[in-house]
Amino acid sequence: MTDVSGKKILLGITGGIAAYKAAELTRLFVKAGADVRVVMTEAGCRFITPTTLQALSGKPVFTDMWDPGVPDSMGHIELSRDRDLIVVAPATTDFLAKLANGFGNDLLSTLCLARRCPLMIAPAMNVEMWRSPATQRNVERLRADGVAILGPTEGDHADREGGMGRMLEPEEIFAEVAVALGPKALSKKKILITAGPTYEPMDTVRGVTNQSSGKMGYAVAQAAAEAGAEVTLVSGTTSLNAPAGVERVDVVTAGEMHKAVMARARDADVFIAVAAVSDYRPADPKSRKIKRGNGHLDLELVPNPDILADVAALPQGPFCVGFAAETEDLIANAQAKRKKKGVPLLAANLAQETFGKDTNALTLLDDSGVHELTRAPKIVLARQLVAHIAKMLPRRATRV
Repeated sequence: MTDVSGKKILLGITGGIAAYKAAELTRLFVKAGADVRVVMTEAGCRFITPTTLQALSGKPVFTDMWDPGVPDSMGHIELSRDRDLIVVAPATTDFLAKLANGFGNDLLSTLCLARRCPLMIAPAMNVEMWRSPATQRNVERLRADGVAILGPTEGDHADREGGMGRMLEPEEIFAEVAVALGPKALSKKKILITAGPTYEPMDTVRGVTNQSSGKMGYAVAQAAAEAGAEVTLVSGTTSLNAPAGVERVDVVTAGEMHKAVMARARDADVFIAVAAVSDYRPADPKSRKIKRGNGHLDLELVPNPDILADVAALPQGPFCVGFAAETEDLIANAQAKRKKKGVPLLAANLAQETFGKDTNALTLLDDSGVHELTRAPKIVLARQLVAHIAKMLPRRATRV
């Protein structure tokens, strides 16, 4: 039995060339034992026919808000009421904009607004359309509203312009849906996560920091919440919105992050240290702006507390997962860090390939060896990491 066997899925298809992939996605759902109902936009029907989807799903395909076959002509309500999940793949720029701003002018957008079940969206569009500030604002608004965004990823496009915006492959979307509908691997677990950069002031306007965007840590927080965990996210300064259902604690300096983590660590089942914490801070930060002088400026730095090591050293402390952002000799440096910190699991990546980016590649190191997670959207890697953590936890009792 698969994680979608017996589940009721509504698959929405909008008007993009990636609509052809919806046929394979429908086949995968049906083969795995799911009950699939398909709703298409008018533009979606121009790329793939309802007949194709009806043959694959074994059920009528709905395209019309006023379909007389739906009781009381209330398709925007009735069609989603018995569903466990709505998946829209592909989701165009136009569809993202409509949903983010509450417009419902066709069957699919209206039923998404009137839904009672979770919604997952797989964007597909030209690279410049994806990069558009308007699209990015809409995506962030949807995430804040609790909509799961699947991808997109980088690759070749039908318009022969490569880059971010390519829809995930059907197998990848199926895997995401299986996670969402499957058993909650971290149910009743308390997960404490750090994310983002820290900032160490040298005066009132300048400081020492790094280029971390916080995207990986926020993705891990989202993945842990999806897995049923109670998640607390201790975050440095970022422009990101906290994932739905996640408690966020805002901090600035490494000292503030250390204090926030240590106050919560004993109550956590798992601690995941994703944040890019400054190893050093200015010894004597000034209370006013340092003026430009005629010569060089001497800046004395002192070590910051080691958050991961301090949590790992707690008696009966949480299961600890570290992150290592290296620039060279990834495996050797990560192995050395895992040994020094004394943690059971460490995720290593190259700093130059992750900071500020939407994709990443991770190497997991534990007592059983080295496990490579190939480059993918950070949320995909986060779910794989959370699944790996869950497999290492059965021997530990849930805290009360």
